[in-house]
Amino acid sequence: MNDPTTDTPLDDPTNLPLKGKKVIEFCHVVMGPSCGLILAELGAEVIKVEPAPAGDRTRALEGHVAGSFVYFNRSKKAIGLNLKTEGGRKVAHRLLQDADVLTENFAPGTAERLGIGYDEVSKLNPRLVYCSLKGYLPGPYENYAALDEVVQYSTGLAYMTGLPDRPMRAGSSVVDIAGGMFGVIGILSALLQRDLTGRGRHVQSALYESSAFLVGQHIAAEAHTGIVPRPFSVQPRSWGIYETFDTRDGTSIFVGITSDKQWQTFCEIYDRPDLFAEPKFDTNEKRRENHDELYAICQEIFLGHDAEPLIEMLVHGGLPAAPVGQPRDLQKDKQMNHEDRMSATRFASGRTANLPRPGVSFKGVTERTGGQAPVLGEHTDTVLGDAGFSAADIATLRAAGDIV
Repeated sequence: MNDPTTDTPLDDPTNLPLKGKKVIEFCHVVMGPSCGLILAELGAEVIKVEPAPAGDRTRALEGHVAGSFVYFNRSKKAIGLNLKTEGGRKVAHRLLQDADVLTENFAPGTAERLGIGYDEVSKLNPRLVYCSLKGYLPGPYENYAALDEVVQYSTGLAYMTGLPDRPMRAGSSVVDIAGGMFGVIGILSALLQRDLTGRGRHVQSALYESSAFLVGQHIAAEAHTGIVPRPFSVQPRSWGIYETFDTRDGTSIFVGITSDKQWQTFCEIYDRPDLFAEPKFDTNEKRRENHDELYAICQEIFLGHDAEPLIEMLVHGGLPAAPVGQPRDLQKDKQMNHEDRMSATRFASGRTANLPRPGVSFKGVTERTGGQAPVLGEHTDTVLGDAGFSAADIATLRAAGDIV
């Protein structure tokens, strides 16, 4: 087990829970790096291994993944390593000898060809937890190429997200991130088991099965009702009021009134005993049946208020309400900027953005990660020095093109 000497004991309750754990990450794009990001934000030392000499290609990608490298590789160390050379593989094996976790999301068979497959590295370090993040778990599809969009479409997630005649991918890399999260869950479970058995194991997470888990609720709905679920854009409503409204200042807000108690509260807030006494609105089922009339009444009420004081009235009354925002709004959000839930992260352009940390908090923990993304090879000398390589060794490896 990796147990480096630190200024504070590893069991100090103010430390993040994975303090002292070493993770070697051989990952790129989103799925694997999202797994490593979560482990890093939980306190692990995550060493990102990028291919020498060019580095992770995600650094230069544009389009909807522009900026993803910085977002998903915060709080990590970075080294450049050429696994296609004997010298590069020897460095990787040295680093893995005292690591706790290896993560990889290579195409099937690639890790084995590069000399870092599970069978080989588990002999070097039997305590290693080895996590493969793939398109598919073992089975008929395991060698198929996969992307977030591919599995969103094939599992029905795109169908449920879009319009009846136009499936659409979700507005985030939800399957990549879910696959990374399931990878973390598997890793943490294997680390707990290792504490009992003394041995690591091979854990796998996959895009397809992660997306299947996300849409499983719709399979259950069909089994329960006998009705084939329709896309969310045209789903039958479950609640009397559960949608967006316009306000006096032109801002859109979302409001949900999902119980009889909430309906009573709504009528009290806006001093409408007549609405509360109206029989056709006195249950959720009746409010559903008479939705169009009720919506018009609520819209008229909301148009008499500006969005911010309107939301305050609603949320202070215990009703679900929020502005219809954009992702950029979170940078100045009061909740997200409370207790260091955002990291002020620098980009190569010199700009800084507040980026969300994983949504988990540990009471009493005061340690925080840096929240910065490394440049290619930024920590190569330090990491190799810590692994026992001399300055001369490092110079020789760099001259041979084994490292960056």
